[in-house]
Amino acid sequence: MADEKVLVVMGSDSDFPVMEGCFKMLNKFGVGFKATVASAHRTPDKAMALARGAEAEGFKVIIAAAGLAAHLGGVLAANTALPVIGVPCKGGALAGVDALYATVQMPTGIPVATVAIDGGSNAAILACQMLAISDPGLMQKIKDYKAGLADSVEERDARLQQKIAEMN
Repeated sequence: MADEKVLVVMGSDSDFPVMEGCFKMLNKFGVGFKATVASAHRTPDKAMALARGAEAEGFKVIIAAAGLAAHLGGVLAANTALPVIGVPCKGGALAGVDALYATVQMPTGIPVATVAIDGGSNAAILACQMLAISDPGLMQKIKDYKAGLADSVEERDARLQQKIAEMN
């Protein structure tokens, strides 16, 4: 694993299905991480302690996943100088829109970079891109991954063209 580390804090273990893609993506890029559960509302002291101690523990980026009121990202960001990436999780009557607004609408001075609702994989990619600024090897992995995405689109287009040709 790379020296850079990501701290992943989930508001509940029920967020695991959303964050499984995050964990897989961090593993794919060889970036070490620690995952834990802490709640902005039920265990605020734990959440603040995690954020306040993250830099000293060697973490470089924090990912916060939470649904509903989703104040976890903001609580973590308020208690660290490290970048925090928020993952609003779908749930409740508003299907994650409340979590999105709670995560993205932060006051000046307490930013939380926010990905799409249930965007755990993108949170991992964004964290890796942040870490890659000072890691040429990781930067190459990101470039290779993105080139693979472009290749997959061309492969899909070729399949489409084949299906259309077979219709004639």
